Amino acid sequence: MTTTQPPAPAESGGFELPDETLAALRKRLRRVEGQVRGIEQMLTDGRDCREVVTQIAAANKALEQVGFHLVAAGLTWCLTDRERSEAAGYDLDAVQRLFLKLA
Repeated sequence: MTTTQPPAPAESGGFELPDETLAALRKRLRRVEGQVRGIEQMLTDGRDCREVVTQIAAANKALEQVGFHLVAAGLTWCLTDRERSEAAGYDLDAVQRLFLKLA
């Protein structure tokens, strides 16, 4: 049987993320990191500009998705644990402003 631990606060005192959400975000970031390394190699290899730009666009989109998933997790936390989220400086308005930074 699997036990669910309470979400761990971010090291900087930020909002709390469940372990599975944090793991998924890290996995997405590792993929983006691989994409960026691939882009760097494409430049080194002198690949066609159109191919490089296509890969940059894909990496950018993937990084945006990390941000959206992070903000969605924060919004969920704000709605489910309003007192603690507000005490940490993440009231609903603050999380909405974070979302707008990504939009």
